[in-house]
Amino acid sequence: MDLVSRAQGIILKPKEEWDKIKSESPKIVELFTSYAMILAAIPAVAQFIGMGLIGRRVPFIGWYRYNIGTALIYAILTYVFTLATVYVFGIVINALAPTFSSKADAVNAMKLAVYSMTPVWVAGVLHIIPFLSILVLLASFYAFYVLYLGFNSPLMGTPKDKIVGYLLVSIVIYIVLMGVIMLIMGAIFAVGGIGSSRFY
Repeated sequence: MDLVSRAQGIILKPKEEWDKIKSESPKIVELFTSYAMILAAIPAVAQFIGMGLIGRRVPFIGWYRYNIGTALIYAILTYVFTLATVYVFGIVINALAPTFSSKADAVNAMKLAVYSMTPVWVAGVLHIIPFLSILVLLASFYAFYVLYLGFNSPLMGTPKDKIVGYLLVSIVIYIVLMGVIMLIMGAIFAVGGIGSSRFY
C-alpha cells in the first residue's frame, strides 16, 4: 500500500478509495504500522512544535508556552492516546455490527476506524500554529463524512436503512472517547501546571 496515494484518495476521492479498500485484506497490525502510526505522528509533532516552541495565548491570562520536556510528553501522550482511541473505535464498530444487521468483521471495522481518521491526521499539521487548531475540528466533520461513505460502501454489509443509525451511534461513541482523552490531558497539562512558562 502506498501511504501517500491512500491518504490522497481518502481525502480527495473517498468513495472511489473505499471501493479499493473493500477488496483488500490487510492484517490489523499492518493498518497501524504502515498507516495509522505514521499519519498520527503528524498532529503529535505539530503540537510539540506549536506548544513547545511557539506557544499560545490564553484569554485573560497571557501567553503560554510549555517547556520542551513538557511539550514532548504532551506530544507522546497525544500520539499514544490517538492510536489507542482509534483501536478501541474499531473494536466498538465491530461490536455494534449485529445491532445494525451488519456482518461483524474485525478487519473491516478497523479499516473504517483507521482510514476515516485520515483527514484529521493530515489537518493536524495546523497544530504548529495553535490558533489554527480550530480548523482541525472542521476536518473532523469531513472525517465523519468519509466514515459514512465507508459504511455505505458497504464495508460491514450494512443494509441501507441501517447505515445512518450505525454511523450516528459510532460517532457518538467516538466523541465520548475523545472527550475522556481530553479530560485526562486537560487534568495533566492544566494551564499553570507542570512545566509551563508564561510570557506577557
